[in-house]
Amino acid sequence: MSAGVKFFAGSASPELAGSIAGSYGQELGAVETIHFSDGEFQPRFTETVRGHDVFIIQSTFPPTEHLFELLLMVDAVKRASAKEIIAVIPYFGFSRQDKKDNPRIAIGAKLVANLLTAAGITRIMTMDLHADQIQGFFDVPVDHLFASAIFMPYIEKLKLDNLSMGSPDTGGTRRANAYAKHLDSELVICYKQRKKANEIDGMSVIGDVEGKNIILVDDIIDTGGTITTAADMMIDQGALSVRAICTHAVLSGPAYERIENSKITELVVTDTIPLKKESDKITVLSTAKLFADVISKVQNHESISSHFIF
Repeated sequence: MSAGVKFFAGSASPELAGSIAGSYGQELGAVETIHFSDGEFQPRFTETVRGHDVFIIQSTFPPTEHLFELLLMVDAVKRASAKEIIAVIPYFGFSRQDKKDNPRIAIGAKLVANLLTAAGITRIMTMDLHADQIQGFFDVPVDHLFASAIFMPYIEKLKLDNLSMGSPDTGGTRRANAYAKHLDSELVICYKQRKKANEIDGMSVIGDVEGKNIILVDDIIDTGGTITTAADMMIDQGALSVRAICTHAVLSGPAYERIENSKITELVVTDTIPLKKESDKITVLSTAKLFADVISKVQNHESISSHFIF
């Protein structure tokens, strides 16, 4: 029998972790980090975890210290005799490295899965993996949550006429099509060509955008080049408005500047990654209640399928 549930936060996700624990009805446990002069660090739990089900909440966006901190925290509670060790990773870093699509490259997502398993996790919770097959990289249970449970009510509240869902690239067609079916709307697809990562060589639209209110759907927005280029192009072709919903707000490099200078009406993201700065064009929706509800159901051995809209 478990001695109870405890929540702890890594340094990447303290606010989200506090919100998840609060939604569950608890406070975060005490953990401190010792820093050495050469940059080495050591997390230390300052309360007992013996026999407890321990939830460690940490998104693993860059720098890689966030991932390594999570690994050290998992190892620490394993050695302190925690009963279950659940890594709650709202944003799973390195998920874009899910296959060997070029010679002599790593499959980073599989390597991270191996590291977490070796460290001692007994379960993982995450949201909107870049590729669904990453779940199969783990030999422990994976609760893969979908931000559609959060985004869908928000879209419905907008009550947009002539709504069309869109995918910013052909790889996201399945995701956008699921939204379109649920909302009984049309679907448009952007076809883009790249010469290298984060740099678009050309883009065209498949489908009619004239007189439409478009909502683009993606799992990650990084430099913002694809989303803003698509939005500007669709407005130029007669779209009434273009919004984007993206689960993970990586927003690196020139992303904020591109969003501010683009014709995009609104970018809606979640709090899996904290924003580096505020923007009038960016709306943040909380994932805390969804994670807390799923944690509660898992602890009570209840089905979590009701949380999946699609």
